[in-house]
Order: sequence, then structure tokens, then C-alpha cells
Amino acid sequence: MISILRTFGFVPHDQRGSHVKLRRAGPNGEKQTLVVPLHGELDRGTVHAIFRQATRYISPSDLPPHFFFED
Repeated sequence: MISILRTFGFVPHDQRGSHVKLRRAGPNGEKQTLVVPLHGELDRGTVHAIFRQATRYISPSDLPPHFFFED
């Protein structure tokens, strides 16, 4: 998950336990922050939550090629 978000310019900023805070500067210099767990496997719901969280900063049309959702 971190490698996917790195392709959009997010870099690890801080870590608390098993969660990493990723950050990048937005177009107007504002801080854009995402928090993701450091687990080997992520539950479907967790992936969906990260996807929704990321769409605050990344166009939803740019994300699907990097995510695989199985229905």
C-alpha cells in the first residue's frame, strides 16, 4: 500500500505502532496526510477505507489501476 501511495508523491512521515502516517505537499503547499496500517495483508474493508481516504487528494479515476477489488 505504501508503494502505491509513493507513486502519488506520499512519503512516510511518522509511525505509531503498526500504522504509518504518509504525507505530501499539495498544490497550494498544504499538508496532505494519509494513515495506513503496516500489515502484510489488508482486509477488503481496510483497502476500501484507504482508497476513500486517498480520494480526498488523488483523483478517483487515477487510483483504480493501482487497486484490485474482487467482488
